[in-house]
Amino acid sequence: MISPQLKNQFIAIVGSKYYLDSPNELYAYSYDATPIYQSMPDAVIMPETTQEVSDILKLANEHLIPVVPRGSGTNLAGGTIPVEGGIVLNMNRFNKIYEIDQRNLTATIGTGVVTADLHKAVEAVGLFYPPDPGSMRISTVGGNMAQCAGGMRGLKYGVTKDYIMGLEYVLPSGEILRCGGKNVKDVAGYDMTRLMVGSEGTLGVVTEITVKLVPLPETKRTLVAYYRNLVDAARTVETVIASKIIPATMEFMDQSTMKVVDDFAKLGLPLEMKSMLLIEQDGSEDQVVKDIEKIAEIARQEGAALVEVARTIEEGAKLLAARRSALAALSRLRPTTILEDATVPRSRLAEIVEVVEQVAVKYDLQICTFGHAGDGNLHPTCMTDERNKEEIHRVEQAFDEIFRAAIRMGGTITGEHGVGMAKMNYLSLKVGDGGVELMKRLKAAFDPNNIMNPGKMFANSERRRVVVKQ
Repeated sequence: MISPQLKNQFIAIVGSKYYLDSPNELYAYSYDATPIYQSMPDAVIMPETTQEVSDILKLANEHLIPVVPRGSGTNLAGGTIPVEGGIVLNMNRFNKIYEIDQRNLTATIGTGVVTADLHKAVEAVGLFYPPDPGSMRISTVGGNMAQCAGGMRGLKYGVTKDYIMGLEYVLPSGEILRCGGKNVKDVAGYDMTRLMVGSEGTLGVVTEITVKLVPLPETKRTLVAYYRNLVDAARTVETVIASKIIPATMEFMDQSTMKVVDDFAKLGLPLEMKSMLLIEQDGSEDQVVKDIEKIAEIARQEGAALVEVARTIEEGAKLLAARRSALAALSRLRPTTILEDATVPRSRLAEIVEVVEQVAVKYDLQICTFGHAGDGNLHPTCMTDERNKEEIHRVEQAFDEIFRAAIRMGGTITGEHGVGMAKMNYLSLKVGDGGVELMKRLKAAFDPNNIMNPGKMFANSERRRVVVKQ
């Protein structure tokens, strides 16, 4: 609870317009894009400068008030739920692109810059920021950084952590620090930049980001291949990579997802097929044409029943837009859509998809699977209704089996969504109890009073379901 005196101190920092505490205003910050989880904050504060963030954190730390940094709230692991109340620190006023440095191929931005706006700005000068999470038209680069978001281009270009060069951040004590910068090489001490990326707001508050840019590819082409089974699609992925071709994107949809997306986007997909691969290549004109022809040849050799190459860039963009619409399309089916995130080595792709299908039958659930086949990152998605507690229990059992199967296959519990609340009971499966304890000690060094996004990353004995603060 925030006392009237303390409230006035916060208002003195940001102004009354940027301090919210009416129930209607707070409700919008009690949940994010993750279903099931909800908890009310005591206040929402919207700083505009790094000094304001510092002053807010000093006060919060002194009075032991939890602070939850938040961008657009599009994360899918319950990472911005204020489970212990306190302050939601809305960072969306940090929405300026400070510099696009064409000599050093970097951009320096505030953490509240929307990802698609950064794409647009740098592409206007012939440069390219590759990370492209599905929520990029809404999500902020700061949120992408906090969760280490991925996207469809991860196979060829990597994920957010591969493009973060430097940060300005504020510790809970209010101390303002910088790490990294524009240097291509920098091994001075521990890599604090990499440590902050993916820390999910549990260590401090990032206020400024310097990202790496690359030259904008000359052109791109898109191919779609349809299969009568899962194994042939998975084998195509392996063979393409083994042929030393790295596509820009290599996306997978199972038959169930194809049906829903086709109904949504009206593409006329061959719905009798068991699965499809959507593959895009970018680069120079000659290389793209050569690669797409070779990929088409491999797909046919590996059993594709039908291979089609988009005739224009616009036609390819339409197919990729349909793939990006998968979550929206699936969300129309039931009141609650739980999109999960399991990753396995590419060679185990068909196995994990088969596990998902078996688990769906075992627990009598509707689970559709799509995702980034090229990097083994799949999104089994369950359509359910959170009001049906018995069904939600079966959903939890199903995903428990899927995560454990991914670990057995040498995979991981999350490839791009992060741990947050949704995966915290599974973290030790991946990193071991010793790894979790080391992470806790690191957090204690940054945040001795545990005010930064408490209740995330590290599990309690019971998994939380719905958390509502009265």
